[in-house]
Amino acid sequence: MSNAARFDAAKTLDFVAVGRLCIDLNANEINRPMEETVTFTKYVGGSPANICIGMSRLGLKTAFIGKVANDQMGRFITGYLNKEGIDASGVTVDQSGAVTGLAFTEIKSPTDCSILMYRDNVADLLLEAGEVREELIAATKLLLISGTALAQSPSREAVFQALDYAKKHGAVIAFDLDYRPYTWTSDEETAVYYNLAAEKCDIIIGTREEFDMMERLGNNPGRDDHITAAKWFDHSADIVIIKHGKDGSIAYTKDGASHRARSFPAKVVKTFGAGDSYAAGFLYGLMQGWEISASMEFGSAAACIVISSHSCSDAMPKAPQVHEYIERCLAGEITAASN
Repeated sequence: MSNAARFDAAKTLDFVAVGRLCIDLNANEINRPMEETVTFTKYVGGSPANICIGMSRLGLKTAFIGKVANDQMGRFITGYLNKEGIDASGVTVDQSGAVTGLAFTEIKSPTDCSILMYRDNVADLLLEAGEVREELIAATKLLLISGTALAQSPSREAVFQALDYAKKHGAVIAFDLDYRPYTWTSDEETAVYYNLAAEKCDIIIGTREEFDMMERLGNNPGRDDHITAAKWFDHSADIVIIKHGKDGSIAYTKDGASHRARSFPAKVVKTFGAGDSYAAGFLYGLMQGWEISASMEFGSAAACIVISSHSCSDAMPKAPQVHEYIERCLAGEITAASN
């Protein structure tokens, strides 16, 4: 296949994600600091959850492996996954009194957004290796892991169990780096476990800053993308995407090539959610057998749709919406000033 990713067409599931399930509480009062914000709207959140929802919206057969609290928020999450057509049979319910993680978002301006996270004693980090269902991973073409789930035990061991199952059953593995410093105890611990996981993955997606964090153990003082990508090609990786914010993303492949795609204008409401929708769109494109640049373009357009909306999960687009968005941008109907 021209995009270097090889998916087993005989598998009955397209996509399985493992990791964080939480609640996003997005500020309704835009252009106001959180100190003055009074009302928020509740959505399902967490990067792997958002990506899984995005893949399901794009028409793929999906499942999730994770853990939720035994409370109203946990039931809200599993109900939402079921409503979106995501197989939630791999989502277990904590019985220890853990809570659901919360993310309050502040939208001071389209470019000045921040997130206040509540991550103490959260259920998603209590997923155990024995609760990772091998049959789900055996059935899937693509497994996605997310860096946040590596931050603590027993979730950390559960991720490595999922990686072992994926290797055993020939699933393609994607790693969304999703680095959140407040869930880790030290930079050294972070680098060690990120590197151990990344060695097993076929597709690695992260920001330049996230890759810098992983290279604390190596030698790349010039922050050279080619050196970064080459390290992972010595292990399992076929595709490494390094995101450079406003300067766009570059996909590096094992054959030494690099790929860029055009970006699209958007009427930005908030910046969070862009990475999750980009990952969903890009991975979807790969699974359709598209060239890497076309997959990146589709991901970029999906991200534009999400950052033009108040929510992340609820705004994940369906495939016709993304194609229409690209067509309208190319026709000049959408600019940064109008949407």
